[in-house]
Amino acid sequence: MLSFLLVPLYTTDGVLSSVAEYGEISVIFSYFVIFNVVLAYGMETAFFRFFNKEKDKDQVVGTSTISLILSSFGFFALALIFQNQIASFIDIDVKYINLVIWILLLDALVIIPFAWLRANEKPKRYAIIKILNVVINLGLNLFFLLALKDLASNNSFFESIYKPNFEISYIFIANLIASAVTLVLMMPFYAKVKFVFNSQLWKSMFRYAFPVLVAGIAFSINETFDRILLKELLPADVAETDIGMYSACYKIAVFMTLFATAYRLGIEPYFFSHSKSDNPQKNYAKILELFVAFGSVILLFVVVFADLLKPYIVRSEAYWEAMWIVPIVLLANFCLGIYHNLSVWYKITDRTKFGAYISVFGAIITLAINLFFIKEYSYKASAIATLVAYAVMMLLSYYFGRKYYPIPYNLKKIGLYLFVSVLFSVISFYYFRENYLVGIPLLIVFLGIIYNSEKNQINQLLKRNVQQS
Repeated sequence: MLSFLLVPLYTTDGVLSSVAEYGEISVIFSYFVIFNVVLAYGMETAFFRFFNKEKDKDQVVGTSTISLILSSFGFFALALIFQNQIASFIDIDVKYINLVIWILLLDALVIIPFAWLRANEKPKRYAIIKILNVVINLGLNLFFLLALKDLASNNSFFESIYKPNFEISYIFIANLIASAVTLVLMMPFYAKVKFVFNSQLWKSMFRYAFPVLVAGIAFSINETFDRILLKELLPADVAETDIGMYSACYKIAVFMTLFATAYRLGIEPYFFSHSKSDNPQKNYAKILELFVAFGSVILLFVVVFADLLKPYIVRSEAYWEAMWIVPIVLLANFCLGIYHNLSVWYKITDRTKFGAYISVFGAIITLAINLFFIKEYSYKASAIATLVAYAVMMLLSYYFGRKYYPIPYNLKKIGLYLFVSVLFSVISFYYFRENYLVGIPLLIVFLGIIYNSEKNQINQLLKRNVQQS
């Protein structure tokens, strides 16, 4: 959500000096994603599995917490020592690298505290702290990028902290302060956790987590490495501009990303806690059906109204050339959401190595398509690579899941929702773009299909919500 909220700010004329500067920020954030995965090394998922599996939950909490503290500070020390070499290797200014190292440390130290809140079903506290992080980060971005320059001209204090052409550093300073406040708010967890370390338990957790780490790295390659490849493979005079346009329009797909991410945050603990209930497969099948139904509506809705939404999200017309990718990226993130649903089988059967295999295969597809086609098709190749990779991962997870943990998915319904929503999206965007006399009726027809198929389930959910309120 934060990255989405900041896009209108960064793409407003005059805030950043150019589209290329936004491209540079996007490349740095791509490395953020990769190193966040490395520093978590699958321990969050292992925490959920063993927290629900082990009788001594204090040992699970203590062991995972100590593990992440030691690894995080170890990374922090090494990264500071070699920051100049890192900056030279990835061709990013060392002043940005220094800020990134601090942010990565602070974010790593709240991984287990946040996982503990989720495992103990404390969504209110989780949401409040997460939202506060967003508010602080967003507020500081607005202050540094919009207000500080004017304040500095009339006030000696603000003049002392204002630096011209310092926009990128201000962005990361805002992130650093927000991460620091978040860690402070999570300190009560550290005050009450029992710091007990069970080496045998840690070995079991790490064996479970390692394939998740591999899968996470592969996922980060699928999600962000295309920006790095665009920078390396395109001519220097166009690379960061193309990255800026691509990254900005990519954010329009955030509606699907938010839906899938919010769903995953809630459903992952549910998968583990209900794995030993009577016939959990039936519930898992219905959950996926409803996910696809709602996801299909989001896909078609955003595609139909993409050109109405774009001025509010991507403010400058200089970025709009990349709008072609929006339906592709939306569908790619939809496939990723389905994949996360389907991945329940290898997580609850302790076959996380399959998650690694599937994700690595997806990463190979991403790298191959980008390496072969970026020079000719630029960011269009990157968008298509993301879609192909996630679609293949989705299909592979379903294939192996049938063998090791059969779940009775309603493929006819799911296939119908997917096919019709994709067909209507293609018609609306690529053949009748901005023609709402075509797009809106297509959306209404599809909503009718969904309601007719799921009306009993929808009515039950509405009645349950009314009763609870």
